Amino acid sequence: MNRVKTKNAPKAIGAYSQGSIFENLVFTSGQIAINPISGNLVTDDFSKEVEQVLENINSVLEAGGSNRDNIIKLTVFLTDMSNFKFVNEAFENFFIYDYPARSVVEVSGLPLNVNIEIEAIGIKI
Repeated sequence: MNRVKTKNAPKAIGAYSQGSIFENLVFTSGQIAINPISGNLVTDDFSKEVEQVLENINSVLEAGGSNRDNIIKLTVFLTDMSNFKFVNEAFENFFIYDYPARSVVEVSGLPLNVNIEIEAIGIKI
């Protein structure tokens, strides 16, 4: 097993790695909307927040030898299920070919008071 480390995604905000590789699978840790260049949270607009989270996931996957087109499963954590439609819109723009399997769960809170966190499992290419 190997760990994923990349400057193209935010540094971990706790005691965990950005991702792990096991055989031909890449597992991302939950990603939130931290811009990896500025280190700032993107929370002023929910759609932009989702876009940043998805870009962070893609960066971790790419560092592990995968990418957005090879995601098997996503788990989405939302603090407000009324944002579900915006998640769907962002996914329609982000995924070019097919949509991965997905679960969406409403939670009472997320790190740094963000509105969304997503974790992914991808296949190495």
